Amino acid sequence: MGLFDGLPVKDPVIPSWDQYFMRMSYLAASRSNCTRRKVGAVIVKDRHVIATGYNGPPRGMVHCSDVGCVRIDMDIPSGERRELCRGLDAEQNAIIQAAVHGSSIRGASIYVTAHPCVICSKMIINSEIGEIIYADGYPDELSDLVLLESGIITRRFSLPEEEVKVMIGETFANLKSED
Repeated sequence: MGLFDGLPVKDPVIPSWDQYFMRMSYLAASRSNCTRRKVGAVIVKDRHVIATGYNGPPRGMVHCSDVGCVRIDMDIPSGERRELCRGLDAEQNAIIQAAVHGSSIRGASIYVTAHPCVICSKMIINSEIGEIIYADGYPDELSDLVLLESGIITRRFSLPEEEVKVMIGETFANLKSED
C-alpha cells in the first residue's frame, strides 16, 4: 500500500506566477505598521524571490502605529507631501534589502500592491528593474510620465478583493485610495 493511498484526491489549482508573486507582495504588506495604507513589494528574477519589502519606518525606529501619522494629523491628501512621512515605501525597502544582501536586481520584475510613486519609480529605473506589476492605482501623474519615458514594462494585475481582505484585513483592503 502506498503512502497516499486512501487519501482524497483533489485537482489542485496551481496559481499562475503572477498570482503567486502578487500574493507574496500582499503577505509582505501584512507586516506594515502604516496607519494609512499597507503596501508590499517582491522583487523577482528568473522566478526566484530576490527581496521583499513593506512600507514602514527605518529599522529600529518606533512604528507609525505607535506614534501616529503626521500626514493624517495635518489632513494631507494622498500623493502629496511625501517627505513628511516617517516611513519608507515598500519598493524602497525591497531595493535596499537586495543591496544589503548583495543581490543584483538588474532585469528583475517587481510585484507591488500599489502603483509606485515618482520617487520609487526613479529608484526602480536606476536599479534597472525591467518590469513593474502592480495591483492598485496611486494618484501620481509624474510617476506615470517618468515610467512611460523609461520604457519599463508596467502592467496591472489584481487579486480578488476577498483574497486581499484575508491577507491584509478588511479595513486596509478598503483604503485603496490612501497612501
